[in-house]
Amino acid sequence: MTPENASIKSRALCLMAPVIPVLVVNDAAHAVPLARALVAGGLPVLEVTLRTAAALDVIREMATVAGGIVGAGTLLTPKDVEDAKAAGALFGVSPGATDLILDACEANDLPLLPGVATASEAMRLLERGYTVQKFFPAEANGGAPALKAIGSPIPQVSFCPTGGVTLTNANDYLSLSNTLCVGGSWVAPKDKVLSGDWDGITALAAQASQLPR
Repeated sequence: MTPENASIKSRALCLMAPVIPVLVVNDAAHAVPLARALVAGGLPVLEVTLRTAAALDVIREMATVAGGIVGAGTLLTPKDVEDAKAAGALFGVSPGATDLILDACEANDLPLLPGVATASEAMRLLERGYTVQKFFPAEANGGAPALKAIGSPIPQVSFCPTGGVTLTNANDYLSLSNTLCVGGSWVAPKDKVLSGDWDGITALAAQASQLPR
């Protein structure tokens, strides 16, 4: 997959809803009900981070949920890319971008949302053909004002800011012309997942799905 095609697919995914849930799931038994709850609330694009031992099983389970589009986050190595693709991930997200990760995603036809924190990193990815990127960690890197400043000289790039994004500050990012959507974990809080409060998660997802952009 070329970087240009990856960006086309990433853009389409980012435009499906204003928020992409960033999910850290420790128990694969929670995968299906969690995915169903988020999809029912209007958030179909789901990022399962590879931060737990259960993550690949979670991706496999969530991939069976109708209406959901499941991807793998925290891609750090080529093996992560291969394992995620084999588990059924339809896209990938990385906290940064190395040549090894970019090469692996392109070779495995996995659309990648590559992470950047600076203008130089955004420019380097743009040179390679990636016009849709992840701004991470968003709040620690100056938040919406920083992303707006990057957008002025690099309007060709659109972003999904992630890291410290909440319901409270999501609109600050979504109001920017270079923001397609945001990534956030607040729509699937740990306490609600552990207690099986799927209706509560659907309500949070529904609220997030109505954020203006």
